[in-house]
Amino acid sequence: MLIRTPRPWSLSENQITPEDVYMNRRQILAGLGFGLTATAIGGGLFPKGAMAAITGLPAERNPAFTLDRDITDEEDATTYTNFYEFGSSKNIWKSAQKLVTDPWAVTIDGMVEEDITIEAEDLVRKLGGVEERLYRHRCVEAWAMAVPWSGIPLAKLVEFARPDAGAKYLRIETFHDSDVAKGQRQSWYPWPYVEGITIEEATNELAFLGTGLYGKPMPKQNGAPIRLVLPWKYGFKSIKSIKRITFTDERPTSFWQDLMWKEYGFWANVNPEYNHPRWSQETERLLGSNERVPTLKYNGYGEWVEPLYAAMPQTRELFY
Repeated sequence: MLIRTPRPWSLSENQITPEDVYMNRRQILAGLGFGLTATAIGGGLFPKGAMAAITGLPAERNPAFTLDRDITDEEDATTYTNFYEFGSSKNIWKSAQKLVTDPWAVTIDGMVEEDITIEAEDLVRKLGGVEERLYRHRCVEAWAMAVPWSGIPLAKLVEFARPDAGAKYLRIETFHDSDVAKGQRQSWYPWPYVEGITIEEATNELAFLGTGLYGKPMPKQNGAPIRLVLPWKYGFKSIKSIKRITFTDERPTSFWQDLMWKEYGFWANVNPEYNHPRWSQETERLLGSNERVPTLKYNGYGEWVEPLYAAMPQTRELFY
């Protein structure tokens, strides 16, 4: 007999809002006089074009990845975002619409069998198997949301890249275009935005390349056309609008690590026991409701990722 042990964040089937009810919610709101919001979120904030045509959206939901909390309202998740390329406030979604995401080429290079530059739509098509996952997202600033991401396991890209045996890290870089992104005109930031993870992290089952949100192509302000999603790490590790992935044997220095190394390190795994130098991480504010709930180590995903760090000292360095 097969005995299934529920994940710490799992819901029983009768606790999950039926998908048809959730997806019809916007239509109900529009009928009650909230048409402007429904139109803005359902239309103008989400990109159209080739990516929409080939990503297989809405994708089938993977039942292995569920939540212990309500899905964040779509408007909150798509209008309250960090994207420093367009400014340091949370209200940058209008500015981000200037970003041209179709066409969008991604380069995979470094310690791989062959360097390649490929259109994002072609990359998604080659990797295949787009699915939807419900994940928590925990910002280092102590706010949190829970959203339905669509995308592809990052492990599929690693397999596609055919890295050399000596490759230990992925150095991931976003776009650099100060004509479009006014935040990149601020010379004190080390543009372009760069992040890095280990090969082991990249091939973990949770690591995800996001191509969509709420059953639609990824909004520009949330990282279109393709971004990283690492739900056990603070959100700044999940780099947006990826342009280059370089396989290397040298640990990359990330954007925030380069800028403020005393506050932001390489690992950035969520842990309430280690406060940010300027605020507590013991609780988090749920976007939309402003309810505060306890923060969980590894954002509640320890069962999946703790083995990655079992041989490492459990010190502050591992969590910042």
